[in-house]
Parts: sequence; C-alpha cells; structure tokens
Amino acid sequence: MLTELRIGDLGVIAEAVLEPGPGFTAVTGETGAGKTMVVTGLSLLLGGRADSGLVRHGASRCVVEGVWTVDPATASELDELGAEVDDGELLVSRQVGRTRSRALLGGVAVPLGRAADLVTRWATIHGQSEQVRLGSADRQREVLDRFAGAEHGVLLARHAANYAERRRAASELAELTGAARERARELDLLSFGLNEIEQADPQPDEDVALAAEAHRLQAIDDLRLAAQAAGLALSGDAEAWDDAPNVLGLLASARKSIDGAVGDDPELGPLALRLAELSVLAADAAAELASYNDRLEADPARLEWIAERRSVLQQLTRKYGASVAEVLQWAADAAVRVAQLAAGDDRIAELQRRIAAFDDELAATATAISAARAEAAGRLAGLVGAELTGLAMPHARIEFELAPAPIGPHGADQVTLMFTANPGSSPAPLAKAASGGELSRVRLALEVVLAGGATGQTFVFDEVDAGVGGAVALEIGRRLARLAEHAQVIVVTHLAQVAAFADVHFVVAKASDGQVTTSGIGRVEGAARLDELARMMAGLEGSANAHAHAAELLAAATPAAR
Repeated sequence: MLTELRIGDLGVIAEAVLEPGPGFTAVTGETGAGKTMVVTGLSLLLGGRADSGLVRHGASRCVVEGVWTVDPATASELDELGAEVDDGELLVSRQVGRTRSRALLGGVAVPLGRAADLVTRWATIHGQSEQVRLGSADRQREVLDRFAGAEHGVLLARHAANYAERRRAASELAELTGAARERARELDLLSFGLNEIEQADPQPDEDVALAAEAHRLQAIDDLRLAAQAAGLALSGDAEAWDDAPNVLGLLASARKSIDGAVGDDPELGPLALRLAELSVLAADAAAELASYNDRLEADPARLEWIAERRSVLQQLTRKYGASVAEVLQWAADAAVRVAQLAAGDDRIAELQRRIAAFDDELAATATAISAARAEAAGRLAGLVGAELTGLAMPHARIEFELAPAPIGPHGADQVTLMFTANPGSSPAPLAKAASGGELSRVRLALEVVLAGGATGQTFVFDEVDAGVGGAVALEIGRRLARLAEHAQVIVVTHLAQVAAFADVHFVVAKASDGQVTTSGIGRVEGAARLDELARMMAGLEGSANAHAHAAELLAAATPAAR
C-alpha cells in the first residue's frame, strides 16, 4: 500500500505531499491545476517513460518519492539488493533530469526495469490509454486469462515455455536442413585436410627439431675444426714433436711448483687442490672433445631426407597453420567439427522427434486453455453484466467470443470482447460498439470484478468517469468505494458524485505570483470539503444551494447509506 507520495518540481507542482488512506482517496481540482501530475508521478514510480519536459521550468530535475508498505517476503528480496526497509516501509524514488533518469529503492540505485518489476506488483494505473487498450484483442485475452485464476496462469506459462522451445528447435532444424549443401561442402574440405595431415603424420615440434638437425649437418666441417682447435689448446697434439704450450701442460707445471712449496706454507694447500681439480676438468673436457670429434660424420643422405621431410611439413603449414603445433591444433578442431557435421543427420532426426513431441504437448495444453477460457468467459460476462446494470446500463451485455486460431504462445484462441448496450441488438466488438462513456463503465466493471480477490493492491484511476455524469457517476463512485473495501483506490476525478464516496479527499490548487504559476496539494475535510464539492457541482464557491447539494451528496455517499 502507498502511504505517502512526494512530488518535487514535476510539471506545475513545485512541492507537494499526498498521503492516501488505505481505502478510497480522491484527487480533484480545477482544469489545468495539475491533477494529472499525480498520476504522472505514480507512473514514473512504476517505470513510466521519463521526459525532460516534465521538469518544472527553472529546476534542474524533478523528484518523485513514494513510501510503500511491504511484506516480509518482499523485504527479504529487497535486502538482497541492499535496499533499506524501515519498519516495513520502503522508499521508492525516481529522479528525472534534463539528460538522464535514475531509480532508487531504499536509497540504493537500481536499474529502472528492476524497480518497475517490483512496484508494478503493488500498483496498477488505469488511464485513458488503458481504455484504448481494452479495445485490443490482446488486452481482452489478458483480461479473460487474469479472471481464469492462478492454475490457468501456470498452464499458460507452461504452454508459452513449450512454444518458445518448439520455435527454437524448429529454427535449428530449418538451419540444418537449409544448409545441407554448405554442410556437405565443409565436410569434404575438412575431411580432405585431415586425410592430408594423417598421411604426413607430423609429430609435435617436429619442424623445430628437423631445422636444428639440418643446421648441424650443414655446419659439420666448421664443427670439426672448432673441436680440433679446442682439443689442441687443451692437450696439444700427441703426434707432433713440438713444444707448443697447452692447458694440461701448463697446469702440470703450475701444480709442480705449488706442490713443492706447500711444505713451506700450508696456506698453499687449498690452491694445490684447486689446481688438481682444474687438471681433472681440463683432461675430461679434452677427452669429450676428442670423442665429439670422432662422432662428427657428414651424412648427405640424412640431410637430403630432412630437406624432403621439411618440404612435406611446409606444405601443411602453408594451409593449416604457421607451425606444426598449429597444424595439429587445426586437425584437432577439424575432427570435432567433422563429428558435428557427420552427426547432423542424427541431430535432424532428434529435432524432428522433439518438435513432434512439442506439437502433441502444445495441442493438449491449448485445448485445456481453451476449455478454461470458455468456462471463465461465461462467469466473467455474468458478473460484469451485473455491474453494468448497477452502472445504469440495465440492458448491456458482454460476451467473450472464442474463435479457433493457429496455436501460438497464448494458446489457440482469438479472444474478442463483444458488447451491446441495447436489447435486441447483436453484440459487436467492444471497440466498435461502445461509446466513450460506455467504454469507461465497461472498464470499471471489469476492474471491480477482477479485483474482487485482490488484497493490498493499489489501483489508480485517471478520469475513470470521463463521458458520464449524474446517476451514472454516483454508481461509479459506489463501485469504486466497494473496490476500496479490499484494495487501495486512488482516483483523479472531476465529478463530485465520485469524489463524495472517498474516504480521503485531496485538492490540487494553482497559485501565481504574477510571473510563475505553481500548484500544490492539500487535504480537505469538513467545510473545506463541502466547498470543493460545491465548486465541482455548480462551479460556484460560497453558494448556499451548492453547499446544500454537496451536504446531501456526502450523506448519500456515507457507508451506512450505500
């Protein structure tokens, strides 16, 4: 329930506070005073489209705040969003600037859609646009489905989900069957590539290893010379009778000199050991160089084979990747894709089976939906007819015509709300047969019936009494009062006959300082309320006759007199 509505810099309203009661709240005022801004403010809280033109002249932004009472389950949901709930009340705020708009729940900025999803659970606005929508087949179907009950809603949701799954399956099937030629071409190309790679049988990093081996074989003479030169430097040439110095000989001389002096100075002992270690290391290196030199052998046949093998690998890397590693990855990916393409026929068969199963399920749920609608249509038409009788339309009759239609997301019915206001006349589509005043009363009758089981909801009516007056207006006020017995009702009205039934009455009034015109909202009671009702009835303020009529109207609208 809405306990407070605060509006700042919206339209002609500089600042105003509305505190609607739990029952019937009426908002009245002269034409152009800004009554519609109350509905506009509530629409913004419900996620309505923001327009910078709504910002009052001279202000940088407009702000609308609503305080709502929430149940514990909703409070837990809000807690997950980080929104603050104070003593079971939530502050919902909408701010509209010149260039952007924001929504806040409990002081926390949230996406507008998230805020709207919550607030629209609690409140519904019925304005002239809703009256226009009631003439559409979709809205008429929604009204009937809403009356059919919760179980019907569950069935509709299941049907819609299955319908969506069937569409996805049909789309995939069409793609698979429609692209059969492209699939076959792709499969041939991938199979050819995989066969070529399989015949070459490349090994991981084979191209890198072969390149290194080819380079070594091509440099065999240089390697042999380098090994020989290093060997001579280490150990000399045993076959030559010269005294060219070498590492091992020099180390031997050094060891001989140090070993002879160790007895004179023990500190030379570690150095002698290190020289001995160097001699061992040098001897090992000389032996390994000799062995390496012996193993060096030119192999023209091996070099030729490597060149041929690298040529085969290069053919693969030109087509499938920059290296053997990339070629192997391409092969792995291609194998997966080939499996998918090869399984296309199996997938087509599976999709065909799924679609057939969905068709059977959709046919069954559509039949059940149609049966539920047919049963609900009769009951709803009877209840609405009784309400229309009370709204001074004793001969009015509505019917919900259900015509077969192709199975869709909402079933297999074309729902049309038929209406006639005169006896002996055949019902015709509501949008064509009802006048503006009749359409207003049909809409109100539907809302009264549909809200019969609702509790804690807030219904906002903007000009629900458009096109009516007199006794009909009294009956509209009486119906709204009945609706307010189990829901919160806020009505913007220009008829005293409707406002008189309100439990709480607010007036929107204009004020001007000669340069700027602003509007404010104030609650009226007692004599002030009589003044407002008299003004609405006669257009005169202070008229004794008008006051008498207003008092009589209030007396007729008291709960005891209803």
